[in-house]
Amino acid sequence: MYKFIKKDEPIRIEKILELLDKEYGTEYRCYLNHETPWQLLIATMLSAQCTDARVNIVTKDLFKKYTSIEAFAQADLKELEEDIKPTGFHKNKAKNIKAAMSKILEEHNGEVPSKLEDLTALAGVGRKTANVIRGNIYNDPSIVVDTHVKRISNKLGLTKEDDPVKIEFDLMKKLPKDHWILYNIHLITLGRTICVARKPKCNECFLREVCKTGATNAK
Repeated sequence: MYKFIKKDEPIRIEKILELLDKEYGTEYRCYLNHETPWQLLIATMLSAQCTDARVNIVTKDLFKKYTSIEAFAQADLKELEEDIKPTGFHKNKAKNIKAAMSKILEEHNGEVPSKLEDLTALAGVGRKTANVIRGNIYNDPSIVVDTHVKRISNKLGLTKEDDPVKIEFDLMKKLPKDHWILYNIHLITLGRTICVARKPKCNECFLREVCKTGATNAK
């Protein structure tokens, strides 16, 4: 059992990452279906307050109907709203998608930008969405703080923050850069299978001995 004291934290973090790698592997994978950078950008924008599974159902037909950045930029707003309605907040999302695609055409020659500041300058794109693009498309080490990363990082004792940006910076200081992308991938899987929000299965968790919450809850 690990002692949860500050001087032992680097060793504990190293063990956490080792166990995650052993359980889930080190292959990068994205849970949002896409074939192009702009498709992933739109899918990620749609995933706000919506499950990846539902987004994938919507984009299956959406990307057949709108086959390019130009098609989204020129889409009828009301029609696009209806097309993405199942993802929720469809009016804001449709408006942002049109605006973002238009800006990509006008300012980036139709290419999804790779720089954080350029991505976050697009309508509806925050740090989380930008980091998804940077990590999955451009292999630029970045930490995506979604609901799973936020919740489980607190349980693991890797941050005490509640704000996603502050959590991101906490994790950037503590995790090695080569695991920034993997950490998010692993925690999504963990959060969907074992460390579920409503009823975490601490007794079944392979991290229970190095997790502050798990060590207390496991019996």
